[in-house]
Amino acid sequence: MSFTTTAEIAQFGGKLYKLSHNSVTTKTKMDVNVFVPSKKDESTKLPVLLYLSGLTCTPNNASEKSFFQYFAAKYGFAIVFPDTSPRGANIAGEDDSWDFGTGAGFYVDATTDPWKNNYKMYSYVHEELQSELASQFPDLDFSRISITGHSMGGFGALSGFLKNPGKYQSVSAFSPISNPSTCPWGEKNFGNYLGPDKEAWYKYDPTHLIKEYSHENQPTILIHQGKSDGFYKDKQLQPEIFEAAAKDAGYKGGVDLNIVEGYDHSYFFIATFVEDHAKHHAKYLGLVE
Repeated sequence: MSFTTTAEIAQFGGKLYKLSHNSVTTKTKMDVNVFVPSKKDESTKLPVLLYLSGLTCTPNNASEKSFFQYFAAKYGFAIVFPDTSPRGANIAGEDDSWDFGTGAGFYVDATTDPWKNNYKMYSYVHEELQSELASQFPDLDFSRISITGHSMGGFGALSGFLKNPGKYQSVSAFSPISNPSTCPWGEKNFGNYLGPDKEAWYKYDPTHLIKEYSHENQPTILIHQGKSDGFYKDKQLQPEIFEAAAKDAGYKGGVDLNIVEGYDHSYFFIATFVEDHAKHHAKYLGLVE
């Protein structure tokens, strides 16, 4: 399967590629942005950071606002920015609200009608997309990959790390939906995509997944959360519950939870702390001491 390149944008000595392809998983056209820095050593492949975006976002939001590419170029890793849902599946109701359906795939594989035919974002992000990009970009090493994300994407990063033991070298999150089984966003999306049985929800919920996680790869989980974030105040995010679950489970790397005064849910917040996350992943990817 080939990608169509819609733009190549030079930045920080590397290139941001804006791509699209026809996904066999979602049965729709999917957009993805990939930043490839210049290689310091032509004989080696570049490790990869997977960035999962939040509700309503396209691949362009983080590409334009996070400043991740600057630090990716500095430390020497590529970044993949997937989309947040199928688009144009033409399912009744998928465009009725901003926090469900289009732009809100929630990084799960839907099991209910009418969503299960297209809304397979878990398999798309963790399987198909990476396999296809590995063929498109032979200089990228998808065996050395880490994962991060914001809000819904922060949930997707935590969930994806815990559901794929040993696959991702490290994980971090900005303002993650940390306990979706007990918050309005999670109840709305899990209920519609996965049905009413909460046992199905727990298979994606980071707070439940970490209780069963036993793989030897247990890096520190870095989380930043703005204290002035309205969604944090409304109990949509609940990072402290995830932190407590990790501690109770004896997760060796621990959770480095940073609640920072004055910051909200926006990309201004992300851009402020993005260097901390870039350094975190560079360390586990073997790029810095």
